[in-house]
Amino acid sequence: MGLFAAQREFSAYGPSHWLALLVFGVGAALVVRVGRGHPNQARALRFSRAFAVTILALSLARLIHSLLPPTVEDSVPLHISDLVPLVTAYALFFRSRWAYALTYYWGLVLSTQALVTPALTGPDFPHFNFLFFWGSHLLVVWAAIYLTWGLGMRVGWRSYRVTIAITAGWAAVAMSFNAVAGTNYGFLNRKPETVSVLDLLGPWPWYLLALAAMLLAVWALLTWPWVRHRDGARDSRRRIR
Repeated sequence: MGLFAAQREFSAYGPSHWLALLVFGVGAALVVRVGRGHPNQARALRFSRAFAVTILALSLARLIHSLLPPTVEDSVPLHISDLVPLVTAYALFFRSRWAYALTYYWGLVLSTQALVTPALTGPDFPHFNFLFFWGSHLLVVWAAIYLTWGLGMRVGWRSYRVTIAITAGWAAVAMSFNAVAGTNYGFLNRKPETVSVLDLLGPWPWYLLALAAMLLAVWALLTWPWVRHRDGARDSRRRIR
């Protein structure tokens, strides 16, 4: 505890950040093992739903905390990080294809990026802001890994298109709210105060265009291997017949 007591404010790539990344790596391996070790569908469903309830409970606690006291800058759940836990919980509980697609693309790219360059300011571990931030992001990425490499769910080009459409709709709503309320949900109207990948993409609004192009490319790369594998397996079955 003395190590963390000496570091009163959270600092990216400080001891607590590296510990969180270590926890992430261990947890990722564990959820894959748990998913593959569930030959019984009923057991897998129970675990998935318990996972979903855990994420939902943490999200609810985080929302309640943001309302004490409520502020227009922090209490409206318009960040992707506010929405993706709810979508992830839905994907885990119901095995919904559209919710899994959002969990896959948002979780594996946006939430993982938040682990590498966390937009976190304030007290370090074990402050509740620190725990809320890391808990919500870690659980979302673990869920995406669990559903994909543990349970074997897959995305395709339809999943890609659905995610793009929903993300574009979210951006339009968030930017409109930001323009009216003077807020910065989604970091769509200005960059975060902390170091992030947006710092490499130029000034506003050009970094939004660069980010959109980057997401389209990265999400496509995350889709292509599964589609290629599925098409290859289909061709192999046809040759066997």
